[in-house]
Amino acid sequence: MRRKSSLVLLAFAVFFAALSPLMRWYAFPRLAKVPANQYQVVVLEAKNATLLTDTSLVPKVVPKLSVIQTLKGNVEESKKVKADTGRDVVVWDSLSYIVGPDGKMVSQVPERYIFDAHSQDPVHTASESVDGDPVHREGIEFKFPFLTEKRDYFYYDAQARTTAPIHYKATQNFRGLKVYYFEQIVPWVKVPLPKTMPGGITPAALGGSVERWYTTKRMFWVDPTTGAPVNGEEVHQEELRFPQTPDTKPVTVFAGDVKMHEDYIDSTVELVKSQRQLILLLTSYLPWGFLILGVVLLALSLFLEARGRRPADPAPDDTVRDPDPDPRPIAV
Repeated sequence: MRRKSSLVLLAFAVFFAALSPLMRWYAFPRLAKVPANQYQVVVLEAKNATLLTDTSLVPKVVPKLSVIQTLKGNVEESKKVKADTGRDVVVWDSLSYIVGPDGKMVSQVPERYIFDAHSQDPVHTASESVDGDPVHREGIEFKFPFLTEKRDYFYYDAQARTTAPIHYKATQNFRGLKVYYFEQIVPWVKVPLPKTMPGGITPAALGGSVERWYTTKRMFWVDPTTGAPVNGEEVHQEELRFPQTPDTKPVTVFAGDVKMHEDYIDSTVELVKSQRQLILLLTSYLPWGFLILGVVLLALSLFLEARGRRPADPAPDDTVRDPDPDPRPIAV
């Protein structure tokens, strides 16, 4: 009976030991993915920012400027892309909506970002766009991959329509989470004018010979388990330049330190804390739990097998003997 029990325990030990790496290296890459119907709103603010509000070309310092950034999963479009490419994809329709201190719209830039739901690698289709213009993204945007590493990544800049490295700088503690701090500096570069600008500002209204230049220092604090930024900040500057009149000084369109609003930082941190448990379940808790369980079952199996092979105690002798035999010969 002990031998049968040890064989059963050995079978379960092998099963759980084999399940441990399968859970980490096979199930996790297939089960962990960004949901196609995700909807998220983030509000960022720039206090005491410099802003160009009309065609007078006189920038003003405003007490507060708000950037409302929405990410909305387009489920129907993701199904179409999946049918065309055979890949499990997510389609995000994003809108960066900038509001001045008077509550009026300053500018808005829509985007369509298509990426692999598991790896976050960009997926290229004809509908991929920024501000209505077709683009070909390389690198990540908005979100880092699951299990973010301490290394540089290529990050797409929607303003410049180019990709550049974003550098890992340090590991920090942010509101109870261990996060990776990333930083990217985009040097001055010529970029397209947004199709929607404040106060009726258009290239035609400015004489037709105007260029928009931009630079920024981009900072992210990223939860390495989910790859989700829990905080973001940009030291951002834009200006108009007039190449046909080199004596004309550049005009600042916007200059300010754009930071995530405190309320949205708190809600983002709480959301990430709940989501990271699902990732840890697939990458750490279950694999290590199955491995430890397999080792325990193997030890128990070997213990029962060893007990089953131990020699049995000798059976008692039932022969009746004289309790005090007398070895002396009997005299005749």
